Formats: sequence, structure tokens, C-alpha cells
Amino acid sequence: MTKKRKIFMAAIMTAAGMALAGCGKEEPEPKAPEVTVEKIPVETTQPEPEESEAPEDTSASGERESVDGKMQSYLSGEWKDEAVVNRRPIAVMIPNNTPAMPQYGISKASIIYEAPVEGRITRLMGVFEDFDDLERIGPVRSSRDYFLYVAMGYEAIYCNWGLARPYVEELINRPEVLNVSAAVEGIYKPADEAFARVSRPGYALEFTGYVMIEGVFKAVERLGYDWNYDDKYVPPFLFVADDVRADYTDKEDAYMVYPGGKSGSNASGYGTYHPYFEYHEDDHLYYRYQDGKKQIDEYNNEQLTYSNVVFQYCHGEVRDAHDYLAFAVHGEGDAIVFTNGKAIKGKWKRFDGDFTPPKFYDENDEEIIFNQGKTWICNIWQEYGEYVQYGRDDESL
Repeated sequence: MTKKRKIFMAAIMTAAGMALAGCGKEEPEPKAPEVTVEKIPVETTQPEPEESEAPEDTSASGERESVDGKMQSYLSGEWKDEAVVNRRPIAVMIPNNTPAMPQYGISKASIIYEAPVEGRITRLMGVFEDFDDLERIGPVRSSRDYFLYVAMGYEAIYCNWGLARPYVEELINRPEVLNVSAAVEGIYKPADEAFARVSRPGYALEFTGYVMIEGVFKAVERLGYDWNYDDKYVPPFLFVADDVRADYTDKEDAYMVYPGGKSGSNASGYGTYHPYFEYHEDDHLYYRYQDGKKQIDEYNNEQLTYSNVVFQYCHGEVRDAHDYLAFAVHGEGDAIVFTNGKAIKGKWKRFDGDFTPPKFYDENDEEIIFNQGKTWICNIWQEYGEYVQYGRDDESL
């Protein structure tokens, strides 16, 4: 696969009259506020910490090796079946608004990527490597190009039902893009065998479409996609070694983490359902909440938990009168990595083309070492970065 250097910068475009192709009728979204986007500095409510390096007892894991049929995952650092961690993951578009809840299978994703969409809500993309035991994942929704660019960085097989045609059609149909897409207008190689409707009494039609795992395998075989990673594959994270924690004791406390602030509506994408993460010292995990409730996976009825949470600040623009958005997911920007109850400020960088992921660096330009486990990445609209809040507890915010 040829890697191309491409720095994506969004352009404001007018696409009046061009409709979104999707699964059934598009769900009603909150009306987009009338706002003027101005470039403003990215701020948090916390003072700047003194620059320092990661703790001395934090050592990164080395080259992967096979032990009794298991290897460390590129995506989580955890030991899993060798066949699982050596194949491409699937990246599934998942709605995140209240009328779609609960999602099914989402807790099995090694990485969740969350970003604003039109209507100023967020949508999710789960990156799954450990999906063989799942019957389905979903519901599944339509594509936006910045999600697809992120999926390409993980060399994932991209699963979607619908697309914003003015901005996605040309990209998703490129021969180098491995997509498994439901048959809608704008998709040139549909894979309907990978999708099905699931009965959900009381739910709108657009929240009944799921990707079926058995069908994904059939579609990948029929379309001739290669499950093997490219020989130039770049792992997204640097993980701590086994039996060691990256504790970052000299960094700011971050037990409560709010990508869109604690309260009050705002146009950041996170200001409608007010998601947040709560750190628990006993298991070193961040617990996900949204809309005043625990965010639960219908698959196992358990709350979503993550070892690492990342805020990746990206310049954003409004593209047209339909409030379609664009985000610069190539280049570089500010970042905060939350792990072990601490906040590590730094930068993300992605300069080596579409098929490499962003990498995360601290204030000394050293790659940040992540704790092993699942990671949730919030695309923070840079121009609304003022709404980000985090601290030791709610009283400190």
C-alpha cells in the first residue's frame, strides 16, 4: 500500500440541496446554533504544570514476541490471541445520541474515537480487534470524512451505513480504502451481506441497522481485502511494560474529566449530552457517563471503562448550511492524555500520510507512555477548547 503525504485542511464549501445518504430517515438532530467560529487559544481551567519527564519506573514495552500463542496488542498493549492482534481491526461508525441508546458491543472496542457532527452532538467510531465472539455491533450510522481518515491511520476495515456524499463519496471509494459499506447511493462496492435490521420496538428505523460479524468476514473475502497489516504499519501508542504502571505522580490530578464542561449547553459537540469520565483509584480506570447516566453496553450490561482518555485538539470549520463539519486530523495540535488519574499535556503529530496514526508527545517532545488497556479519544474542536474542564473532583473545577 503506498503511503501518501497528505495534510488535510478543511475548506468551507456550499452544498445546498445535497442530501445525506443513510439507513432510512436521518434522525432529527438538535438545531445547530448560529455561531461565528473564531480561532481562540486552547485553555483548561487548570494552571500549567512544571515540565517534567515520565516517572523513572515507567518503562515502555519492547518488541512484540509470541508466547504460548499470544502477543501484545498494538491497540491496547494487552496480551491476546496472536491471530487477533496480527490482523487489521474493523472500525465501526456508531451513533451516540440519546434516541440510539444503548449501543451493542461497544465495550469490546480497544479504541473509541469520538468527534462532533452536525447538530452539535457527537458520533463514535469503535476500533475493534477482539470481535470474533460478537454476533453484531451497533447500531451503525453514516460516515464523515474525518472519521474515515482516522480509521485509515489504524489500517482498519471501515464499516458504515450511509455517508455525507459531498465530502465522503470520492474518498471512501478510492481503491486503497478498505470499506465494508451498506448499499446506499454513493457507495460503489456495497456489502449488504454485512448488515441487518434488528427489532427494537419504539426505536426509529435509523437506529435498527447493525453490522453482523459473520457478514463482515464474508464481505472481506468477497471484496478481496487483505486482513494483514501493511508492512509499513505504525502502532498508534507506546505502552508501559507488563507489571508496571505509568503513574506520572508529578502531573496534575484528573479524576473528573469533562470534554465539554460540567454544565450548560455549548456548541462544542459535547455540550448537548454532557459526557464525562470519572477515575476510580481501585482499578485505575476511567468510567464513562453521559446525559446524567452511566453509559452502558447492551451486550454485557456493563458501564464503559478505559485505562486512558485522550483529548486531541483539532481545528474545525463549518462547511455549509447543513452544519456539516470538517476537522484537521493531519498535522499537529495540542493534546492531553489522562491516565492513572493524571493529566499529561503535550502535542499530537501526524505528518506521514493517511495510513499512519497520530502520535502523542509530552511537553518535552517525548512520546507519552500509555497504560495498558482500552483508550477513548475525544476530538476536541479547538475553537471551543475553553469548555474543557478537569480536576481532582467537581469542587475543584
